Parts: sequence; structure tokens; C-alpha cells
Amino acid sequence: MNSSVAIAPSSWLETFPTPQLWQWQGLNICYQSMGDTGPAVILVHGFGASWGHWRKVMPTMAQTCRVYAIDLVGFGASDKPTPGEPLPYTFETWGQQLVDFCREIVGGSAFFVGNSIGCIAAMQATVMAPTQFLGVVLLNCSVRMLHERRRADIPWHLQLSTPIIQSLLGVSWFGRLFFKLLARPNTVRSVLREAYAQPEAVTDELVDILMQPASDPGAAAVFTSFTRYSQGPLPEDLLAQSPCPTLILWGKDDPWEPLDMAKKWATLPAVEDFIVLENAGHCPQDEVPERVSELALEWIAAKALNTAVPNS
Repeated sequence: MNSSVAIAPSSWLETFPTPQLWQWQGLNICYQSMGDTGPAVILVHGFGASWGHWRKVMPTMAQTCRVYAIDLVGFGASDKPTPGEPLPYTFETWGQQLVDFCREIVGGSAFFVGNSIGCIAAMQATVMAPTQFLGVVLLNCSVRMLHERRRADIPWHLQLSTPIIQSLLGVSWFGRLFFKLLARPNTVRSVLREAYAQPEAVTDELVDILMQPASDPGAAAVFTSFTRYSQGPLPEDLLAQSPCPTLILWGKDDPWEPLDMAKKWATLPAVEDFIVLENAGHCPQDEVPERVSELALEWIAAKALNTAVPNS
């Protein structure tokens, strides 16, 4: 089942079709789609983002592909149920959401393009349904530095403080207060300017896209639940199991995800190419959208030529 979803008016939204709602496990899931022909491509956002974070690449990609941008459960305009009711916020949950979305809405095989934690959700989906997906493009994949298996790789003071902070966030009043302090336009703007190589790309429009879902009931609980999530797969675990060819694009000036650590993934069998993008930080699709679109579409087109893509 899918239907239209009402979203507050915004000038950039006027160039897009009305977002749709899909019913998944009793929850409303928001997604956007553009394009009528070509291979299907599913865009998966990062932590705290939504389908709007792909607004600069969707129109270009939709010229030759059928493009879907989904809000993971807990983010964007999708429902934000209390963690564990009915689902935990884990990569297994998001992976299953993507598998089911591809089967029920896309209706055939698809490629993924993900950013940050969206990369891990996409790779989890390919491992769960290896015949369903044709390839994955990773944009600055999260290396998951807060994972318990990364503790030896971070400074000693962070090894001590990280579990304490995560425990505090598990206290409901403290977690709500912390989120309230963080979810302010000026704070969001400062965080984005740290993550972006091009400060001018941090616009009021971008801040609005990230701020809008922060006022939804359950948003604080989602934030604290994921911030405390130190288990589940690491990206190299999933890449080692991946049934799909993979292209990695990496904004060179990302202060959050270590480029040197990620470069080691280039030797894994699934990885066909690792391209470093100049003048880009953690979100290349928002800073160098033309370059991202060009590289992703060129790679997807080459793969589609060698693969039977249903419903193209």
C-alpha cells in the first residue's frame, strides 16, 4: 500500500513529485521516486538525514534510471516508533526494510547508492537477499568508530569516556535533554560546517531538511538508541560477504570517517574501484553532486549492460 504524504511547503520540494507513503510492518515509510526507464536505483541517506539529502542528484539520475529515495524507519518523514516496539534500530532492521521495499515497491532488482550509515544498511540488505541487488555505490561509508570492536583504534580517553556517555544517553531525561540541545538550527549548522568541505553548501535549505523531522514524536529516542548502538556489523564484515560489485566514492576532507582506514577496503574482492573526491567532505552528494552523479551513473550503466534488469 502506498499513498501521498503531506510535507510542509518548501521551494526545493516544488521541483519534485509528492512523496509517497508505503506501509511496512504496520509503519508508515516515506519515499520519493523519479524516472520512468532504466535500471532501478535506491538511494539510502545517512544518520539524521532523509530522502531530501539526495535532492541535488535525483533529477540527474532520473534521466536514465528509475530512482527511489527512501526514509529509513526512524528518520525523515517515516514513522519513529519507540525503540524495540515493534523493531530495534539496527542494521538488520533497516536491511530488511530495504529488501522488502525493493520487492514490494521497486518490483525487481536494483542498485544501491548510500551515504554514511546508509551504506551499511544497503550492504546488509545485499547480504540478506543476494539475488535481489545488482551493485552498491558507497559514499563515505560510516566506519562505525563507536563500535565496541573499534575501541582499540580510538584514543585511550575516548575508550573510557564513550561507554559512560552512551550509558548516560540511556537515561531517558538525559537523552531527551541532550537531543533538545543538539537539535537546534545553529547547532545543526555548526555540525554540518564541520562535516562539509564547502561551507557554502550548508544552506538554510539543508538545515531545514535536517531539522524538520527533529520535532517528530520519538525523534529523541531514535537518536539516543542509535548513538548507544555499538554492536552489529562493521562495514568490512559486510564487504567481505558482499555478493555485489561495489564502487566506493570518498570525500577527501571528511573529518568523521578516516580515509586511511577506508582505503584498506579497496583490496576486498567486492570492491571494483575506490575514487577519492576533491572538495568534498562527509556528504559528497550535497557538495559535488555533478561528480557523484557522473561517476555513479557511468558505473551503474556499465553494470546494467551486463545484467538483465527486470522492468527496465
